[in-house]
Amino acid sequence: MENTRQQKIAKQIQRDIAEILQHDHSTMLRGTLVTVTTVRVSVDLAYAKIYISIFPFEKAAETLALIESQARAIRGALGRRMRNQVKTIPELQFFIDDSLEYIENIDSLLAK
Repeated sequence: MENTRQQKIAKQIQRDIAEILQHDHSTMLRGTLVTVTTVRVSVDLAYAKIYISIFPFEKAAETLALIESQARAIRGALGRRMRNQVKTIPELQFFIDDSLEYIENIDSLLAK
C-alpha cells in the first residue's frame, strides 16, 4: 500500500518522464509512440519502476533498449526538474507494460 507521499512523487515522475521523452529524446524515439502508463516508487523514494507502453508492439524491445541506454541522461533531466521537491532522485528502472497488446490479443481471439 503506497502512502500519499509516494503517490504524489510517482505522479510527478510520470508527468516529468513523459515530457522528457516527448521533448528531449523525441529524435531517438521517432516512429514509435511511447506512453508512461504507471510509476511505482519504493518506500524510501530511492527506486522508481517506470512502466511504458510502446506502439508498434514489434519495436518494443528495441525501443526499451534505447530508453535504458539513455537512463542516466533521463535521470539527470528528471533531477533538474525535481531538485526542489525531493532530496535524492530515484534510480530509474524501465519495464514494458504490455497490457494493451494483451487486450488486443484477447479481442482478436474473441472475434474468431
